[in-house]
Amino acid sequence: MNKAFIREPEADGRAYCPRCSDLGLPVGVNPLDKYIQPASRAKMHDAAWFCNFPRCEVAYFNEFEAIVTVDELTQPVYPKNFDAPLCACFGLTYADVEADVSEGIPKRIRELLAKSKSPAANCGNLAVVGRCCMATVQELYMKLRSPG
Repeated sequence: MNKAFIREPEADGRAYCPRCSDLGLPVGVNPLDKYIQPASRAKMHDAAWFCNFPRCEVAYFNEFEAIVTVDELTQPVYPKNFDAPLCACFGLTYADVEADVSEGIPKRIRELLAKSKSPAANCGNLAVVGRCCMATVQELYMKLRSPG
């Protein structure tokens, strides 16, 4: 069939990583300024997507398939590095979530939830994707709690 007669899909704001094809998370200018080294920052302009797939070397990408790899970041970020904080505002780590699971009480996660609602939370400027980490933290907790 001639491609001239095939309808292109409608743009819906979603973008997929050019390396691993994982659905990207939209990111604004603040995280890009914070996490991308100055020499690589111009590749992303004012908006990009974050590749959330842990084993992919791409951190950020844009609609022109320009990429910023993990090596071009100013610091390690979760989930690319499991030792990096899940919460950029308050420093909650993977190990903290594991501890909550092993203790059977989500004490640290509850503390984080309370802090995330406080004026000290600065997710838009500090988080690698520019938004609150609570959904990621809760998802990780449930994943670690489930057997197998």
